Amino acid sequence: MPDNLPQEIDRLRTRMQSFIEEVLVPAEAGVDPSAPIPTEVQQSVREASKAHGFFFMTQPAEFGGRPEGTLALTMLRETLSAANTRLAGCVFGPGPGMLHAATGPLRENYLEPVMRGEKRGAFGFTEPDTAARPTWAVLSNDTLTVTGQKSYVTGGATADFISVLVNVEQEDGSKAGTAMVVIDREAPGVTIDREFSSMEGGGHVSMKFDGVRVPVANVIGKIGEGMPRALGNIGNVRLMVSAQATGMSMWAIDFVEHHLRAPHRTGTPLGEREGVRLRFADMRIETYAARSALYRTARLAETDANIVNETIATKVFCTEVAGRVVDTAVQLVGGQALVVGHPLERLYRNVRSLRLVEGASDLLRINLVKGKLELGKGTL
Repeated sequence: MPDNLPQEIDRLRTRMQSFIEEVLVPAEAGVDPSAPIPTEVQQSVREASKAHGFFFMTQPAEFGGRPEGTLALTMLRETLSAANTRLAGCVFGPGPGMLHAATGPLRENYLEPVMRGEKRGAFGFTEPDTAARPTWAVLSNDTLTVTGQKSYVTGGATADFISVLVNVEQEDGSKAGTAMVVIDREAPGVTIDREFSSMEGGGHVSMKFDGVRVPVANVIGKIGEGMPRALGNIGNVRLMVSAQATGMSMWAIDFVEHHLRAPHRTGTPLGEREGVRLRFADMRIETYAARSALYRTARLAETDANIVNETIATKVFCTEVAGRVVDTAVQLVGGQALVVGHPLERLYRNVRSLRLVEGASDLLRINLVKGKLELGKGTL
């Protein structure tokens, strides 16, 4: 539960709430809600975050960071999400992500520039449904030749490089295993097939690789470790998405409560109607359960336990609860909540994507049962 947190994490919560009220709210107040946030506003928030110490909490100490544990970061991300601010993405600095164990040229040419804010990466994992085969690479001496396509590369249009999951083969066709390979976006043979935006405003690309030659030194870790590394990175993001989802639910509940207490044209506040109270009760019950799951999993993440299944369960439950809570909020507030510019209208679009990012809900359900029946993983 989010109760009984260590005192230092409670103090962090208070600091974040003050930062939201004193920095984020004023910074966003002057921005048109239907327009992109100006670069100078984003940069001013980053500088303020550095001054308050939040920016460095997702960065390793070796890069000048002051990293916080999973439980603290989960609380901070939920608190930010509960503020329903578009500036939340400017608060934390870039983390190492997939490159956390990079050494040699990978560290020098990619990880260190990322941590300095000089380069940005993207993650190429999803294959198109029409692909004849998953993206593959042929290993010859010290070079991988990559061929294939990734269909949903978020931020790929502006990234400097892509971390791509590939199936590696020897020259004779024998399988060598999966690998995560770093590929420069401007490398010969890399093309963007299509740019598109999803309804919450995220920018994505479909990207093709046509005989792209990459040095073996660009493999993250070793050949054969690709899938575990990819899933490990996805697992961390799933917990982050879960925290965002519960924060969305909390904001929607608070918004609806004010709406239900306010005067109504009928002369009686909506909150006095039994049917409305039943719907509001469901919103609170489900959010209570979702937050319980979130914080239990965050605590487990700070142990040595394998929590792949617990993270899956949390991500599915928290995002689906958030979808129902925000949908109910729209229903209780009425048609005005769907007018472009209304805070619930934006939240309604944003929350729908959460059930697909880092694994669609039903796919994760299948993986969870596979993890239990075939691998004996997972707790209740």
